[in-house]
Amino acid sequence: MSAFLLSVHVLAAILAIGPVAIAASMFPRYARLALAAPGDPRTAVAVRILHRITRVYAVIGVLVPVFGLATGASIGVLGDTWLIVSMILTAAAAAVLVAFILPGQRRVVGVLDTGVEDAREVAPDGMARRLGMLTGVFNLLWAIVVVLMIYRPGSTTGVGL
Repeated sequence: MSAFLLSVHVLAAILAIGPVAIAASMFPRYARLALAAPGDPRTAVAVRILHRITRVYAVIGVLVPVFGLATGASIGVLGDTWLIVSMILTAAAAAVLVAFILPGQRRVVGVLDTGVEDAREVAPDGMARRLGMLTGVFNLLWAIVVVLMIYRPGSTTGVGL
């Protein structure tokens, strides 16, 4: 059962977190382009699609920690420091996504939906830069979690850095 749970956990991480990381990382570039030229429908559509991908896969991404906890419980490592740190970092990544990235993306989409002549006055370029920075933090947190999942300090698997 542990192998099945671990497989589902890894697949969920790849198929759910991967698209969030990529779409959220691409969003700031297209947001800058769309805000600079609000009349260009292609960039506005790209921004809306990237926001939708980020939002939908963020919801699906809830499966990652759920199956991670189930896997940890099945192999008896819930009290291990590396897993506790991973859970804290996962919660931090989720908080960055839910509290900052998704609302920031929603604001940019909202500005584009208003059809203002110069979107840079309503949503300055700093908004897109801030989203880029926050997405970098989100991705860094997930990268650290992945390293902890593979390295697993104290593991007897022989895998280590």
